[in-house]
Amino acid sequence: MMAVSSSCKDAKMALDNGKYVRYTPEQVEALERLYHDCPKPSSLRRQQLIRECPILSNIEPKQIKVWFQNRRCREKQRKEASRLQAVNRKLTAMNKLLMEENDRLQKQVSQLVYENSFFRQQTQNATLATTDTSCESVVTSGQHHLTPQHPPRDASPAGLLSIAEETLTEFLSKATGTAVEWVQMPGMKPGPDSIGIVAISHGCTGVAARACGLVSLEPTRVAEILKDWPSWYRECRNVDVLNVLSTGNGGTIELLYMQLYAPTTLAPARDFWLLRYTSVLEDGSLVVCERSLNNTQNGPSMPPVQYFVRAEKLPSGYLIRPCEGGGSIIHIVDHMDLEPWSVPEVLRPLYESSTLLAQKTTMAALRQLRQISQEVSQPTNTGWGRRPAALRALGQRLTKGFNEAVNGFTDEGWSMMESDGIDDVTLLVNSSPAKMMGVNLSYASGFPSMSNAVLCAKASMLLQNVPPAILLRFLREHRSEWADSSIDAYSAAAVKAGPCTLPVSRAGGYGGQVILPLAHTIEHEEFMEVIKLENVDHYREDLMMSGDVFLLQLCSGVDDNAVGTCSELIFAPIDASFSDDAPLLPSGFRIIPLDSGVDGSSPNRTLDLASSLEVGPAGNKASSDNSGHTGSAKSVMTISFQFAFEMHLQENVASMARQYVRSIISSVQRVALALSPSRFGPQMGFRPLPGTPEAHTLARWICQSYRCYLGVELLKPSNEGNESILKTLWHHSDAVMCCSLKALPVFTFANQAGLDMLETTLVALQDITLEKTFDDNGRKTLCSEFPQIMQQGFVCLQGGVCLSSMGRPVSYERAVAWKVLTEEDNAHCICFMFINWSFV
Repeated sequence: MMAVSSSCKDAKMALDNGKYVRYTPEQVEALERLYHDCPKPSSLRRQQLIRECPILSNIEPKQIKVWFQNRRCREKQRKEASRLQAVNRKLTAMNKLLMEENDRLQKQVSQLVYENSFFRQQTQNATLATTDTSCESVVTSGQHHLTPQHPPRDASPAGLLSIAEETLTEFLSKATGTAVEWVQMPGMKPGPDSIGIVAISHGCTGVAARACGLVSLEPTRVAEILKDWPSWYRECRNVDVLNVLSTGNGGTIELLYMQLYAPTTLAPARDFWLLRYTSVLEDGSLVVCERSLNNTQNGPSMPPVQYFVRAEKLPSGYLIRPCEGGGSIIHIVDHMDLEPWSVPEVLRPLYESSTLLAQKTTMAALRQLRQISQEVSQPTNTGWGRRPAALRALGQRLTKGFNEAVNGFTDEGWSMMESDGIDDVTLLVNSSPAKMMGVNLSYASGFPSMSNAVLCAKASMLLQNVPPAILLRFLREHRSEWADSSIDAYSAAAVKAGPCTLPVSRAGGYGGQVILPLAHTIEHEEFMEVIKLENVDHYREDLMMSGDVFLLQLCSGVDDNAVGTCSELIFAPIDASFSDDAPLLPSGFRIIPLDSGVDGSSPNRTLDLASSLEVGPAGNKASSDNSGHTGSAKSVMTISFQFAFEMHLQENVASMARQYVRSIISSVQRVALALSPSRFGPQMGFRPLPGTPEAHTLARWICQSYRCYLGVELLKPSNEGNESILKTLWHHSDAVMCCSLKALPVFTFANQAGLDMLETTLVALQDITLEKTFDDNGRKTLCSEFPQIMQQGFVCLQGGVCLSSMGRPVSYERAVAWKVLTEEDNAHCICFMFINWSFV
C-alpha cells in the first residue's frame, strides 16, 4: 500500500520486488494509450497487452498491474482536486454575494429606521399644531424627497440618453440597493449546489424578482445570451430591434418591440415598447438595462397592436461582473406591470405573482446560462448522439409550437372555425405554407397530397385542489388512461417517412408504452424523452399503417417541492429517423397554479358542506398547513392538440378533434377527482364527521322536507342515526344537489352522483351557478316553475338536457325540486334530484 501511495507521486516509477523501476518515455506513452482504451484491464487483458506491445515485453505483469492502479489513483485525485477547486471558487463567489446582500439589508434597515423616525416626528408635529399648515408642507417636501419627479424627456439622442442613464441608476438601485424590498423566494435556499440567490418583491408596484448567481462564462458572452430573449425566454414570441444608437461613453441604446405569448387561452397576449441600454461601469462591470417607453417620458411611441395588451417593464436588466479566476457574477432584476385588469379575475394571480415571474423569467435566464456553461465544459453527446445544444433547441421548438397553437395569431395563418353550439373547445385551422413546411401527409400510393393544413383543438379549464405535479406525472405515466392510440397513429402518419428503425430497448415499458429518456436540464426540473407506443394499428381509406409510433416529449414541473412552478407535458409525433429538423406539431397540457390569497374560512359561511366534508382520517378539517405538499388550491389547465389533415377532410377531422379533446377533458376531470386530496367518494369509503354536524343536519333536513312535500321517503328507513342518512344520501344513485336561496343561486352541496354529473369537485362546486347548469329551454322552465317551488314547496320537472361544468350535455329522464326547511320551518335551500341521468 505504501508502494502504491509513493508511485502516485511519480508517474514513471513502478514497484518490483521492493525496488523502484523507472519506465522509459516510450513505455509510458504506450501505457497511456492503453489506459485510455481500457483503464481497468483484467489479468488476461494485461498479459495480452504485453504480448501485443513489444516495447512492454520486458515488464512483469505485476508491474503493469501496479502502474494501472497508480494511474487510476492519480486520475481520481486530479478529478477530486478539480472538483474541490470549482466548489471553492463557487463558495468564494457565493460568500461575496451574501456579504453584498447583507450590506444591502443593513442599508435597507437603516433607511427604514430613518424614514420611521422622520414620519413619527412629522406625526407628532401635526398632533401638536393641527392648525399650522406649515406641517403639511414639511411632510410634502419629505415625500417629494423620497420619490422625486423626473423631468419629461424627448425622442432626440440626447433625450434618449437621459432616459437611459436614468434607467441605469434605477436598475442598479434595485440590483444592489434598497429601492425594492426583497424577500427570499419561497422554497429556495442559497448554497453551493443551488441555482443562485433568488428573491421576490414585497409591496412594490407590479411584480418583481431578483437573482444573483455565478456562471463560468465571460461577461460579454453572458450579455450576448441574455439579450437574445427568444433563445431562452419561452414566452417570448419575437423581438424587433427598430433602432440602434451609439453613445459617447461607448454604450449603445436600442429601441425594441417585444411580444409575449399568453400562457392560456383565457387571456390575451402582452407586448412591450422598450429602450435597452448597454454600457460598461467604471469598475469594468457590464450592464444591460431596459425599461418601457411611454407617453409620460415624451419619447418615441409605438401604436397599440391588435390582440395584444401593452404591458410595462419598469427599470430591469443584468449587472455582469467579471469573477476572479474566470467566469462572471450576475445580478438579474425583472420588474413588470402586466396589466392584470385585462384578464378574468380568477386568472389575475398569474399576472400578480412575483413568484411566477421569478420561475418563468428570472430563474429561466440563470438556467440557460448554467446549461450553456455546462455544454461548453462538457461537450459530450447524450441520447442517440444528440448534443445538449441540439436537444435544447428541440425543447425550444416544442414549447414555441405549443404556444403558437394556444395563441392562434392570425398573422401566422390561424383562422377560427365556427362553433358547434358548445364553446368548451375552440377549433382553429392553419393552411399557410410556412406552417405546413415539412409536413407531408402521403397517400398509400406514395403521391403526396397538395392541400395540407393543420387543425388545432384547444380548451382551458380550472382545477380545484389538485397538485399540478402529481396530475402531470399521472398523465405522463398512464397515457392509455386518456389518449387514443388510433389518434396517435393518425398524427404520426404526417411525419412518418419510413420503417421504424430507431434502436430501442424494451426495458422499462408498460402497457405498450416505452419511455426512453434523452436528457435532463441542470436542476433536473425538465427532461426530454422519446415515447414508443408499440404495435399501433390504424386504417383509413387513403392510409394504412401498422407498427410503432414515436413521440418526442418534453416534461417539466414534476417536482412536488417546487413553489409556483408551471407544469407542462408537450409532445409531438416524430419519424423514426428522429432528425433535428424534423417537422413538429406539438400538443399537450400546461398547468399553472393560481396562488389565491383569499381566506376560505369566512365567518359568514354557516353551513359549508365543502369544508365539513374535507376531513382527515381523524375527523379534523384539512388545514392549509398541507398546502405546500398538496399543491395550489386552484390551477388553470390549458389543453391544445394539433392535427395535420387534407383540406377535403376538414369537417371530418374537426368533428373528430372536438370529440377527442372533450373526451380528454372528461378523463382529466375524472383523474383530478381521484387525485384530489379532498376527494370524497365510494373509492375512499365513508368517513365519520365528528365535530362537523352540519353535513348530517343538512342530510336530515333534505330527507324530512322530501317526505313532507311528496309524502314518500327519499331514502330507505334506517335506525343507524344521522350518520347513516348522510352516508346513504352520498351514495344515492340519482344526482342530488342543493343550491342557495339567492338572486343568483349557486350550488352548496351535491352527492357523489351529482358531482359526477356536474364534472366537478366539492371545492369547485360553489363556483357553479344554477342557471349555467341548464340550457335555454331548461332556464325558461325553471324561471316559470321557481315561484311554485317557493309557494307549493316542490315541483316535478319533465326530462330534458342540462350542462356539466365542462359544457358537456347531460340528459335526464325527470327531475324533482323541493324546498329544504330547517327545524324552525325556515327555508334553507332548494334541492334538486335528477333521475336516470347520462352524458349525451
